[in-house]
Amino acid sequence: MNLPNMLTVSRLVAAVVLMLLMALPIPFSTTLAFLVFVAASITDYWDGKLARMHYGVTAFGKLMDPLADKVLVCAALVSFVGIRLPYEPDYSLVPAWVVVVIIAREFAVTGLRLLAAAADQRRIISAGNWGKLKTVWQMVAIIATFILLAARTDALPYLDLSEKFLRQYDAAFVITSWILSTLVVAITLISGWKYFADHMDLVTAEM
Repeated sequence: MNLPNMLTVSRLVAAVVLMLLMALPIPFSTTLAFLVFVAASITDYWDGKLARMHYGVTAFGKLMDPLADKVLVCAALVSFVGIRLPYEPDYSLVPAWVVVVIIAREFAVTGLRLLAAAADQRRIISAGNWGKLKTVWQMVAIIATFILLAARTDALPYLDLSEKFLRQYDAAFVITSWILSTLVVAITLISGWKYFADHMDLVTAEM
């Protein structure tokens, strides 16, 4: 296994580590999970660059690179679903339906790519502008949520802050997280629709 593929596999391992850190009561676990996510995200840049410039693009890399990205993003989002803040116990940081929509979109687009690869012309569906925008917004939303959560769990409890401030922080945090989640879902659905609109002939040909 060459270095780019090792970096790709490392993101799958990072996803498991991230979920463990978010689930276990370890001091500063949220901050550690955030650092794992950032480090894993950086490998996404380097494995592609190294593959193109030095090691060559492999079939394994073509398959596993986007899969590893999706697993890492979903691991973070699923972890957020299970978190409720002390002063906002009725609301999870990310609504469960948001994760369902994102995962469903990824399955649908992956299925479309497999359909294209199996077609006579063996069409390759590359990421379009909306797909890239979707990825950027997912990363922005996850990183922003991680920063706010790390501050809430690993910093604010050790400061001499009033209960009123913590209540206001929790309320603002939940609102911010839900707004970001809504934006991500909107872009996710638009990007998914664009994939199918641009390649509808593949779908109708198999009906």
